[in-house]
Amino acid sequence: MTQLKHTGRNRAQESTNAIERMYITMRHLFIRGFYKPMGVSGETLREALLTLRPEIYGTIAEDKIELNGLHYVIERLPEGIEACRFINLTSDEGYNNSHFTPIIPPKRRRNCYRIDEEQMNIEITRGRSEIYDILTHLTFLFIESHKIMKAIVIDKDENLSRDWLKLESAVKKSGKLSQKEKEIAITHLANIIGRTFEEVLSVYSKFATKNNENKFLHLIYNLGQLALEEFLHHKKRTITFSPVVRERLGHHIHGEIWANNIKQQLLEKKLFDRPLHIISANMHSVMNTLYAPIALQKLCKDKTRFQVYEALSDTKNSSLREKVTKEAFSRGMFQIKDTSGTNIDVQVFDTAQLKHPEQDFKLEDPKNAPVIIVMDYAFGEQAYETMDELLKPFKSNDSAPRHMNVESISIMGKAGILEGGKGDLMIPTAHLFEGTADNYPFKNELSLNDFQDSSLKAFEGAMVTVLGTSLQNRDLLSFFHDSTWRVIGLEMEGAHYQKAIQAAARLRDNITPEVKLRYAYYASDNPLETGSTLASGGLGTTGVKPTYLITEKILYQIFRDAREN
Repeated sequence: MTQLKHTGRNRAQESTNAIERMYITMRHLFIRGFYKPMGVSGETLREALLTLRPEIYGTIAEDKIELNGLHYVIERLPEGIEACRFINLTSDEGYNNSHFTPIIPPKRRRNCYRIDEEQMNIEITRGRSEIYDILTHLTFLFIESHKIMKAIVIDKDENLSRDWLKLESAVKKSGKLSQKEKEIAITHLANIIGRTFEEVLSVYSKFATKNNENKFLHLIYNLGQLALEEFLHHKKRTITFSPVVRERLGHHIHGEIWANNIKQQLLEKKLFDRPLHIISANMHSVMNTLYAPIALQKLCKDKTRFQVYEALSDTKNSSLREKVTKEAFSRGMFQIKDTSGTNIDVQVFDTAQLKHPEQDFKLEDPKNAPVIIVMDYAFGEQAYETMDELLKPFKSNDSAPRHMNVESISIMGKAGILEGGKGDLMIPTAHLFEGTADNYPFKNELSLNDFQDSSLKAFEGAMVTVLGTSLQNRDLLSFFHDSTWRVIGLEMEGAHYQKAIQAAARLRDNITPEVKLRYAYYASDNPLETGSTLASGGLGTTGVKPTYLITEKILYQIFRDAREN
């Protein structure tokens, strides 16, 4: 038993060291300005990732191609990047005013531009976490590409396998593939990637796009072809960082523009001095909770409130959402679309105009009604930049700086859980910042008692803010969960938000130390369970109840405090 514990601890230590090496290396390469991912300069990243063997990348350390991990990565990188030998990470450098059409990955809000057949530019406007995320995914992609290359070069004379030549023929065929041709190509592809025909067929449609139903064939071919050219003809793939992104990173340029735009609009609409409540959340749950009972009265009588929320979450019910949105715009809501590059949209709710039918949302004195600022999700370290800038006093023209009257800050969202399953709730009491000695205990206004009447499981305890969700493995997370840290879950923004809030309240006097804090998360995955990582797929309707339950509890407390004041 002691030996098992010792072995587990050693693996956790190895994993911690691997993560540390990856981040030190990525920072070094960023400062250097370029590197070749499959060359000597990328060797440390590759070795560290293979030592770490993150759960989300599945069989990365084996000879066969990891299918779920590949799909996860491709959804977060721009279309066509697998065919590009040169990848350039830039700042917002004016490409939006060019003829280049922006490519936005399905699961990451970032602008990317295909410059030519060989080059892809990716805009970095969300801080270091975005660079870590991209480089980690690219390292995985290149490791997988070399697995393909090793499977198709069959002898010392560098002859290529018959499977590869048949796949190449299918990819280069003009016109649509017949069902027979597609299945023949899949047979050869399965041999190349070390998977069964059935396994390939089960994921084939996941990779398909509107313009290319055979995207998986092209993806494997392009990955293998670039690796082949690198091996046979020394055409090295290269990742570069533009001088502008290296100069701007860490200077809060985008966050400052974003925050000042919000404050300017609050000032113009005479809301700046009202009680302000900041919520980091999605762009639908607060609006639907406040306005669906007004806009959809008949539906709310016929169905439970969570059935109404599920109906609003269904992509087929756009007319219902339009009714709620129209009602919200007519009763005190306005939107601030992001133009700063942060990719964080904002909704502002003047609840003095609400006139809600439920007692929990009614106020006797509308003059002191809460103004709720809902900001879309930040990404990793970007949480510090945006919250830090938002909480600063606002200096308009030549006037003296004005402090905002912030009464509460609430953070809600998805996180990985270490005990329980998808849809369960986590109520943090502290955030631990992975890879550092930093920890941020705080008083959370939300507690387990707030959720005891729900049918969902809820857990309370410390949460770890990780450097990247794609880097976590079972050994490291088991250590956090089983040790005296007793961590209940992992996410990417909590410690960054809390660092900005504590500095604003206790060091810089930007907000009062009495500002109330509310943190709550719902589980998107359990990386300690096989088949339950983020790569296994989204939550679907499972996420509706926890999302709205947390939203309701936050809003109930905001209105309760407003009535008591």
